[in-house]
Amino acid sequence: MPQDIKAYLDEQVARFNEPGFISADPVSIPHQFDLPQDQEIMGFWVSILAWGQRKTIINNAVRLIELMDGAPYDFIVHHTEEDRARFADFKHRTFQYMDTLYFLEFLQWYYRQHDSLEDAFARFMTPEAVTTEAALRGFHELFFSLPDAPQRTRKHIATPARNSACKRLNMFLRWMIRKDERGVDFGLWQRIRPAQLMMPLDVHVERVARRLGLITRPQRDWKTVVELTDNLRRLDPDDPVKYDFALFGIGVLE
Repeated sequence: MPQDIKAYLDEQVARFNEPGFISADPVSIPHQFDLPQDQEIMGFWVSILAWGQRKTIINNAVRLIELMDGAPYDFIVHHTEEDRARFADFKHRTFQYMDTLYFLEFLQWYYRQHDSLEDAFARFMTPEAVTTEAALRGFHELFFSLPDAPQRTRKHIATPARNSACKRLNMFLRWMIRKDERGVDFGLWQRIRPAQLMMPLDVHVERVARRLGLITRPQRDWKTVVELTDNLRRLDPDDPVKYDFALFGIGVLE
């Protein structure tokens, strides 16, 4: 791979991976909190809602926070079934009340047993794993393991088992795992390494990556994510997903 592509992308990473990036991006939502569990819960939820206009995504996430009394973790752990009725009018595109109810149920079940959402992913990986594929597959199974998991909600939690690009979950994992002192990603989790992360692949990233020759596969699916991330690992084996800032930033500006 030509070194000039690496130099160009490194320059763009430095340009976009800085606090000014935060305000217009969904990552601004978990940045409203100091408690790691609040950051996890809102990071997870807003990443799952992250399709469509960024302004609408952020506004709906703010509404979610209000519905949880401004304290997501405390609400998740302690709320009663009656408290869930207040979410009846909350929706984001195809994310409806039934989906919200199941998210609340799963998160309450999970956080009453665990301190961090990290284990919901890391338990399915070995430290030697090259990628997070097993973590994504395992999380999907765990998330829908409760007896009354609605079939319709499955479309909101992607899995490589269905050859999905898993853009939103890959973005969430980037937020939780990458740590570079630039102030955008949180670096909360220790059991998964930045080197194992996979690229969040959306239309902006895809367009720029194809132009640079980083993608040749015609589809936008898990195999394409693998191709792109493999090529980016050649530029930075320890932190390939840092190039999300470059490819996404260039794509949005265009």
